[in-house]
Amino acid sequence: QVQLVESGGGLVQAGGSLRLSCAASGRTFSNMGWFRQAPGKEREFVAAITWSGGSIYYAESVKGRFTISTSNAKNTVYLQMNSLKPEDTAVYYCTTSPYTYDKSPSHYIYWGQGTQVTVSS
Repeated sequence: QVQLVESGGGLVQAGGSLRLSCAASGRTFSNMGWFRQAPGKEREFVAAITWSGGSIYYAESVKGRFTISTSNAKNTVYLQMNSLKPEDTAVYYCTTSPYTYDKSPSHYIYWGQGTQVTVSS
């Protein structure tokens, strides 16, 4: 059984940084992703990476500010978030999919419980 546990969320001022971690256990798929959901909005794609690190892609809204990476030794996926903006405020979810370059939440199979990120102006 796959378990994904996110950590690292919190409250930060605009312009600040946070690093989210997703500890994975069990047999995940090759593609790992981060999504976010703000109150009253649909869940949206943020970034994704294959465990090999060979395929990485980002939403346009975070490109240049966020960096996704993996540690295969630790079975952990990271999301380094810099230059945070109030519009980045959301619950961030870690997830896994068998499809590379997949931005559709319906194709992701397992999800973590989420971690809250709040950016104050």
